[in-house]
Amino acid sequence: MQYQDLVENELPLVERLVREAGALVRSFYENGVEVTWKGVNDPVTAADHAANAYLVSGLRAAFPDDGILAEESADNTYRLDRSRVWIIDPLDGTKEFIGKIGEFAVMVGLAIDGAPVLGVVYQPVADVLYRGVPGALAEVITHGVAAPLAVSEIDQAADMRLVASRSHRDPLVSAVCQELGITQDRPSGSVGLKVGLLATAICDLYIHPSPGLKEWDTCAPEAILRAAGGAISDSWGHPLQYNKPDVRQRQGLVASNGCLQSEIVAATARAAESAGYRSETGFW
Repeated sequence: MQYQDLVENELPLVERLVREAGALVRSFYENGVEVTWKGVNDPVTAADHAANAYLVSGLRAAFPDDGILAEESADNTYRLDRSRVWIIDPLDGTKEFIGKIGEFAVMVGLAIDGAPVLGVVYQPVADVLYRGVPGALAEVITHGVAAPLAVSEIDQAADMRLVASRSHRDPLVSAVCQELGITQDRPSGSVGLKVGLLATAICDLYIHPSPGLKEWDTCAPEAILRAAGGAISDSWGHPLQYNKPDVRQRQGLVASNGCLQSEIVAATARAAESAGYRSETGFW
């Protein structure tokens, strides 16, 4: 299937499902929701579960032969035999959701043969939707008005603007910024929204040299960033992989406008290795 076919066939349905799931999430956000914990520092709410069930049901009905990997669904190995796998994060930025910050998103990506080829990220509170199919479409839709996505062209490290995790800031990020001379940063929740800031040229790089990321955190954002002309890899410069038996992105993430990707990766790898981490085992 050509990627343009995805724009015409899959994307409209996925966008509709994501917007409808976003409406569910927003209703919980406005009316309050009980918080439970999956693990240490890992909250989950009824909004996560409701959006997850809605998206899984809709995608399974539309694409019964495809695999599905969803954060709040029990995983099984059947997806490993599928070339097409839908990768779902029903509520990326749960801490920001709980904290009433609004920086959370509903995200759906499609991976074919392990590569991200379609991504939709929707911020319900702001009514901002990012959508991307590499080589075919890169757009942001704000209150119904579409505009093209494109990363910045800043190619001097000292001029680059970092988007930093609001709730996961790691000391290695500060070490990389110090080495590269980066002094400008903007906090944001949600991996999808951070990548959205890169894809709209508001920021220029995002690094996550630490544990925590899983395939549903990165699939849709990666497709969007690549569609917008950016670059993304793990902290040692290797491509991110999808539909793996182990869904953790063990080696973290480096995303940028692409102008200095290799330099940023090299600085990130040096910082990680100085702290005792290695590419083979990553941060988990």
